[in-house]
Amino acid sequence: MMQANLLLMTDSYKASHYLQYPPKTTKIYSYIESRGGKFDNLVFFGLQYVLKKLEKGFNLNDIKEAHEIFKLHGLPFNKDGFEYIVKEHDGQLPIRIKALPEGSIVPVLTPLLSIENTDPDCAWITTYLETMLLRGVWYPTTVATYSYHVKQVIRKYMDETSDDLETLPFKLHDFGARGVSSHESAGIGGIAHLVNFMGSDTIESIKVARDIYNCKMPSQSIPAAEHSTICSWGPGGELDSYRNILNQFNGEYPLIAIVSDSYNLWNALDLFGTKLKSEIINGGSTIVIRPDSGNPIEIVSQTLEKLGNYFGYETNSKGYSVLNNVRVIQGDGIDLEMIEKIISRMKLEGWSTSNITFGMGGALLQRLDRDTQNFAMKESYIEIDGIGMDVYKNPVTDPGKNSKKGRQDISEFVTVFEDGKILKEWNLDDIRKRTGWQL
Repeated sequence: MMQANLLLMTDSYKASHYLQYPPKTTKIYSYIESRGGKFDNLVFFGLQYVLKKLEKGFNLNDIKEAHEIFKLHGLPFNKDGFEYIVKEHDGQLPIRIKALPEGSIVPVLTPLLSIENTDPDCAWITTYLETMLLRGVWYPTTVATYSYHVKQVIRKYMDETSDDLETLPFKLHDFGARGVSSHESAGIGGIAHLVNFMGSDTIESIKVARDIYNCKMPSQSIPAAEHSTICSWGPGGELDSYRNILNQFNGEYPLIAIVSDSYNLWNALDLFGTKLKSEIINGGSTIVIRPDSGNPIEIVSQTLEKLGNYFGYETNSKGYSVLNNVRVIQGDGIDLEMIEKIISRMKLEGWSTSNITFGMGGALLQRLDRDTQNFAMKESYIEIDGIGMDVYKNPVTDPGKNSKKGRQDISEFVTVFEDGKILKEWNLDDIRKRTGWQL
């Protein structure tokens, strides 16, 4: 396994930058923002994970390794500068980071954090850390933002078609662990989703919640079938596979999910509505049917109709139908746009949003990148020989890449990290409250 070395968490070309700044540079100040993208508002999240890494600092062995790698890689390396930090600061980074409270909802183009050096002999360290810092912010913030906007869509339809919002935190379930690029991505992206929801099958996110955000248990899941557990009984054993699941879990767990398209969805729904109907009704659990294949809009519509015919439904105070004993989860082909198409069709056909939950994988944790919200970290202020100067870029070929001038500290900023120490930590409960978690 690759061992962590803070000095190697950068882009190669940054190793040469300490030689490129003006002589007698004593201060470099930068900020991070989203320059716009898919969404106009962001949920800022994830910085604390990076700060835990920064807090560990580095030592002479790290410097030796980095020096060797950069030399072989064909680049200069500020060995003297890093050795100075070990000598004068015990390997702790002489920087100050101010940031919005995590969970803050802000418009794009709002500075999310600032970073500057605190030792005038280490101005170059500010931008050396850009790669690690920007990567540590854009990904969880983008996931949390996407998840937040899904929640707003679902909430809108629940307000219109449901009697209560108690189940809203469980309406989008994280299926993304197997679809991301790494174990670490699953943990970071998974906890970013849990800023808004409580449904998840991504175990790595629980570990991040416990270690980084002081939350013992951020999510819940339920017993659920997959195709392997159904197909292992063979085509002729489909009924037995479903009955076995009911025998194992019915009555002990409030919800049980059963994937139902291994062979013929419509036959499976007939089995639930005839041969297994009494067991479902008398067992005490709500059975969640997962159609999983086909056009999601049409399949959900037809599944609800068949389940309604078999199990009946109640009409809520808003005039929409709520199934008895069963629900539906759609986890195939789901993204923000598809969710709205499905539940708008449900509303049109008289079904309450209470009847459905969604699972999302790639679209939630993987099908996004830094350009989804156009994240950037830019230097905006410098001090040279005691004289301050605003720094900015203004490319004539792309005004959208203009950067801000001067110090960007805003009133909401809190100093979260200084000289190797985390000064302010956020727990997940506080972060959730900032996003409007309380119904």
